[in-house]
This record gives sequence, C-alpha cells and structure tokens, in this order.
Amino acid sequence: MTSCAGYTPRDFPSEDEWQARTLLERSMAVKCPSVTQHLAGTKKVQQVLADPNELSRFVNDEQAAMLRSCFAGLYGLDEDGGKDVEDAVNMARANPSKFVLKPQREGGGNNLFGDELCAALESMSAAERASYILMERIWPSSAMLPLMRGGELDGGACTCELGIYGVFLGDGRRVLLNSQAGHLLRAKLEGVDEGGVCAGFAVLSSPVLFP
Repeated sequence: MTSCAGYTPRDFPSEDEWQARTLLERSMAVKCPSVTQHLAGTKKVQQVLADPNELSRFVNDEQAAMLRSCFAGLYGLDEDGGKDVEDAVNMARANPSKFVLKPQREGGGNNLFGDELCAALESMSAAERASYILMERIWPSSAMLPLMRGGELDGGACTCELGIYGVFLGDGRRVLLNSQAGHLLRAKLEGVDEGGVCAGFAVLSSPVLFP
C-alpha cells in the first residue's frame, strides 16, 4: 500500500490501494484511524451533527445545548435540499467574506474563500456542489506572536486554533477506551485563510493560560 496518509483519493491511485485498505479494515489489526473514525471527522458528518435531533442521539439535552452554543452556522448543499440549498447559496454569493466552502478533505489547502467561493458556486453542477458544505466563517481574535519558519524568525499579528486529541479503542461492538489525550495549537499570520501545518500555512505553538 503506497498511501502515506489516506486523506485524499490521490493516496489511492489504483485498485491495489483500495484492496489493501479493505483488507486492513476487515482484519483484526489495530487501525489508526479505522475507516469509521476516518469518516467521523469528515465535513458531511459535521453537517449531520449540526442537526439538533442528530446531536441529541449522542449526548443529553443539556450537553447538546452547550455544544450548539459554540457551533458556527453550517449548511448542507445536498442535491435534494431544494429551497434551503438555494437560499444558502444565494446568501453566500451575496456576502462571500462571511462564509467558507469546504470539501471532504483534511490537511489544509482545500477550502474556498471570497471570489473563489463565488466562482465555484456559480460554475458547479448540483452534484459537484453536494460534495461540499457551506460554513459561516469564524473570525478569531489575534495577538502578536513570533514565528519560526524554515529556520528564519517571522511573526506579527496571529490567530490560533486549538485542537484536542482523543484516544479511542473499540472492537466494533464495545468501547474499550475513550479519553482525552492532550492538545495541539496551530498559529498562523492574521489574514492567512488556510491553517494546515504540513501544508505550510501554520506553525505549531503552545497555549498561554490566563486566569
């Protein structure tokens, strides 16, 4: 299997890679991640969890309300979405700076903003559009930070994104381990749209906690 990450279809250039992935998934080997966990992190699953009824399947009502209080607006672009999809598309075209168009990709360098977002919505077929989600753009606060990039000191006004690591181990029937296991903080210069570290848009940083 030649895939190094499995993030994109490019990591599976032939049927051999898909067959190898299928063999691994059907085996008793520990996968990191398994295909189910891989899919759980996709934008389409985020779209489903934005539905209050779906979110309440996994947490109680109080927890669901707390989680929804920090959700950004998220809109599905499914082919059968009818007027709701057209309203979302028109809203984004009227105010493209307020939204981001996201495909089913990870690792940075895939999202569409501003003029690119508008051009994509105008040129895509309904089927192509359905593979994306439309999300309200988040505008975080910034702080002055020094950055080390390629061995050279850089820096300026930066924004940060905090990610929480989790460990999950199960056998398809039972949850054997499910716990929080640390964090990762990414920092990037203010005004940079993408945030992937491996893609060169951001750098690793450390949080400073204030009382």
